[in-house]
Amino acid sequence: MKKGKLGWGLGVLVVLMLILESSTSSRGVRWRKAMQHQEREPLMVPNRVGVSSVMFPLHGNVYPTGYYNVTIQIGQPQKPYFLDVDTGSDLTWLQCDAPCIRCMEAHHPYYRPNNDLLSCNDPLCKSLQSNGGNRCDSGQCDYEVEYADGGSSLGVLVRDVFPLNFTNGAQARPHLSLGCGYKQSPDATNHPLDGILGLGRGKTSIISQLSSQGFVRNVVGHCLSSRGGGYLFFGDDIYDSSHVTWTALSQEHPKHYSPGYAELYFGGRTTGYKNLFVTFDSGSSYTYFNSEAYQGLVYLVKKDLHGQPLKEVPDDQTLPLCWKGHIPFQSIHDVENYFKPFALRFTNGGESKSTLFEFTPETHLIISSKGNVCMGILNGTEVGLGNLNLIGGKSS
Repeated sequence: MKKGKLGWGLGVLVVLMLILESSTSSRGVRWRKAMQHQEREPLMVPNRVGVSSVMFPLHGNVYPTGYYNVTIQIGQPQKPYFLDVDTGSDLTWLQCDAPCIRCMEAHHPYYRPNNDLLSCNDPLCKSLQSNGGNRCDSGQCDYEVEYADGGSSLGVLVRDVFPLNFTNGAQARPHLSLGCGYKQSPDATNHPLDGILGLGRGKTSIISQLSSQGFVRNVVGHCLSSRGGGYLFFGDDIYDSSHVTWTALSQEHPKHYSPGYAELYFGGRTTGYKNLFVTFDSGSSYTYFNSEAYQGLVYLVKKDLHGQPLKEVPDDQTLPLCWKGHIPFQSIHDVENYFKPFALRFTNGGESKSTLFEFTPETHLIISSKGNVCMGILNGTEVGLGNLNLIGGKSS
């Protein structure tokens, strides 16, 4: 999954073909403000597959910011919101003045909902709650989402206008469902947050809704630069498909963007670590391997660095594993020749042709504020991921 039309010299392009499945569980809560159902206004352009694509600039970086966000216009009149991008969850939600019971610091004033409230019988509500067993006896579609980093949002589903400008010059104002979150718990970073842009494989994700209404093909991708920033896009006419390496998503794990199982290679040779279940998640800054694969990779990296002018520095707490040189490093270019690439080879469910996903120095190393180089591959077992191997935003 490499460069296309958006590819920068140091960029990485990830393109994900989506399959509509439900993946978010929820529990019932009560709406904080009386709302009435209303008819939706007609769309500006007719629904049809392949209208074009939509592209958004991404802001942020893995280090030191620790996250990426995108500016999305929502509402009538439209207002901007900075949303953290997360392919590991389905629901898009905004901090909501409904009124708000508990909200965090935000970049913009809290979202003021209109009266277009989703009912319990709405198909999107049913898909959102199918795994959670929510009774939904209030007549409204309540939700609660919890994230692995400790953050959460509780609220109700509404529908509002998302004004979009397509790359072919067309404009549209589709009505899409989103969460009006009136009770939030901060994540570990506790950074200012307008909301989350959920781009998972479930029916409630924004890309799935746009595809089902016929505005774009069911494709989402991003291109990230090692300098920070990048692009997010929906649709399939942004990139040159001849320069993309494709691999099928696993049908055994419909809740994840997962190519299935992989084998770890280092320096072009197998490490012996096989059957690693892998998933992509842009909501995670770094990549996580299970404990066995992680420890094996660390051993090989340290062994390969023996004799190089790098010294491990335990006192740099930026990441678990950092090294210093004779002088502080300014960029990854200063150290890239010291680190061999490693890769995950996906077998595509037993097909004869496998796919290689390579980790170059630019996709897993960072330069800390102390001028040291640190490895952005972490032990997932230690943070509760079990045997899951998660490729985060830095590497994807």
